[in-house]
Amino acid sequence: MNILVTGAAGFIGYHLSKRLLAEGHHVIGVDNLNDYYDVRLKSERLKQLENDEKFTFYKVDLADSAGLNKIFESHTIPIVINLAAQAGVRYSLTHPHSYVHSNLVGFVNILEACRHYQVEHLLYASSSSVYGANTKTPFSTQDPVDHPISIYAATKKANELMAHTYSHLFNIPTTGLRFFTVYGPWGRPDMAYYSFTKNIIEGNPIKVYNNGDMRRDFTYIDDIVEGILKLLEQPPEPDPNRDLDPSTSHAPYKVYNIGNNSPVRLMDFINTLENIIGKKAKIEFLPMQPGDVKETYADITDLQKAAGFSPSTPLEIGLGHFVEWYKKYHK
Repeated sequence: MNILVTGAAGFIGYHLSKRLLAEGHHVIGVDNLNDYYDVRLKSERLKQLENDEKFTFYKVDLADSAGLNKIFESHTIPIVINLAAQAGVRYSLTHPHSYVHSNLVGFVNILEACRHYQVEHLLYASSSSVYGANTKTPFSTQDPVDHPISIYAATKKANELMAHTYSHLFNIPTTGLRFFTVYGPWGRPDMAYYSFTKNIIEGNPIKVYNNGDMRRDFTYIDDIVEGILKLLEQPPEPDPNRDLDPSTSHAPYKVYNIGNNSPVRLMDFINTLENIIGKKAKIEFLPMQPGDVKETYADITDLQKAAGFSPSTPLEIGLGHFVEWYKKYHK
């Protein structure tokens, strides 16, 4: 079928598009190729996707509603996977308008397109960041998420609210995916595992916040893609027990955590990376950064029940694949 993937030149979008193409789908990729990080990396991902004749690409910013609507007018699109967003917690502290432009204006344009062009299922990227100041772990989709601690997190929470409104008003099935620290080959250079690898190899110090007292639910990219694929043709249905579970609704709306369900201490993560690279890190310990959280930990029970999702990539294997790719890509 035709599947529209926004953010197709991004990290998750690239891997998902590649898998969809391998399974025989026609992927309509959309990306604005912004310069938040090295555009050459995005162009290299895109070049690989364009080798497949089933891939069609449009360079369009989601905030351009006219440009977006032209794509929907040119193709029959039953499924939309919205992965385009301005990412990054720390960047949102200094560039809040970029998040409003991409994550709010862009997202409402996606919702409007789904409304007017009879899209059968919208899946969209949310984030573990929505849990904000929550301290109860593991994070469950049944927990309240009313206290975001970064603009980025606030826009992701807003996406879930906007999606629910459109599900209610226009009966559009929407599935929100709260991603937990995704890593792997072709990843984002602004992510810690990427900069750690670069600096360890080059002999430069790495910055470790909160003096290393952090835990992250690192989730390998292949597991993320597998989870998305399992949900593609499972649009949510109204839930009669909605009052017991805020992740569901009387409308065709659902939110899932999609993570590894196994948080790793940051210092253990660094030790694993050192062993794979074969070189010790020079560490600069720093206090907690504004907007950061001490721990992320996904309760994935509902995704396991709904789709049989079970992440299967150990950290050592996933990081090994990333370091192998990193050395090859950066020569």
